Order: sequence, then C-alpha cells, then structure tokens
Amino acid sequence: MQRVLVVDDDRLVADTLTLIFAKSGFQAQTAYSADQALVAARTFHPDLLLCDVTMPGRDGLALVCDVTRELPSCRIIVLTGFYSNLKNVREQSSRLARPVGILTKPCQPTDLLREATSILATAS
Repeated sequence: MQRVLVVDDDRLVADTLTLIFAKSGFQAQTAYSADQALVAARTFHPDLLLCDVTMPGRDGLALVCDVTRELPSCRIIVLTGFYSNLKNVREQSSRLARPVGILTKPCQPTDLLREATSILATAS
C-alpha cells in the first residue's frame, strides 16, 4: 500500500484530502505544518508528499526542499490556492532533481488522484 503524507495548515482541507486518499486505497497521514510534516516524514516514509505552499512559519516549498534532500524516493505534489504563486512555484520546482506535480486549489478529487497515480508511476 502506498503511503501519502498530506500537509496543509487548513485542517478541514488536510483532513478531507487525507480521507480521499484513504478511501482510494492509500495509507494516508496528515500534518498541519511544514515542521510537523518533516518530523512525520522521517518516521512515516511517504511515497508521496502532498503539500500546500502557503502556510504560516516555514512554507511548503521549504518543506519540499527538505523532503527532496532527506527522502529522495518520495514523490511530491504541491497545492496552491493563490494563482499569484504559480510562477514562483514553477520556477522553484524546476530546480529540483525530479519533477514535482503542481495543482491549484480547489481541485477535483479525480484530478488529484490522477496526478498522484501519474507521479507515483515515475518512482524508480
């Protein structure tokens, strides 16, 4: 069973996304901050990190850099609800060693699961 770590400071969003993945056959865990997510990732060893970009404290892009470095096999999808962030997210993501999925919120569960399945298929 593939493991997904869902990270969003909006608890309703995070819990809903976790439920979507759990109901779709994934083992899903939730974190509500970048710091909490990094601690969880070190023990949970997710196959996929689904991460909001804009969060208080450390943002999702800082978390992505940490996870990419510490857990090189983990695939990543970032979510943003701010279209003004898209250019910056795309630029920073393009500098990473492997592709990062980028979705805007709100997104349909089918689109999210399709992107997750696609990016997990690239795992080596």
